[in-house]
Amino acid sequence: MKKIPKLGCTCEKPPFNYTDFRSSELGIDHTNGRYGEVSILQCKLCQRIWVNYLVEFEHFSNSGRWYRGIVSKKERPQITPENTIEYLENLEWYLYGGSYFESTGKFGQGKVNVDL
Repeated sequence: MKKIPKLGCTCEKPPFNYTDFRSSELGIDHTNGRYGEVSILQCKLCQRIWVNYLVEFEHFSNSGRWYRGIVSKKERPQITPENTIEYLENLEWYLYGGSYFESTGKFGQGKVNVDL
């Protein structure tokens, strides 16, 4: 499990504002037909890098969910859309939220729930 210190930055405090981050698309995870959108975010304040995984099943209401975990500059090149879930599940903590959880963000760890 990767140890990650909490800094108390706005990037750890929901609700989040997209203007607090620089964002770039990494790609789509087609595993199990889920079409998860994976992006890299960088906090404009503390400069930490996050990998963000977003999935929504259009034919189910309140199915939108996202997960976000910190990635080091060294690990960033190894992150792909297909291995993001495994990466997140091995972090000491990550953030998650969305309509599925009726939440703008909470801390979590362990199993990531992205399939129906």
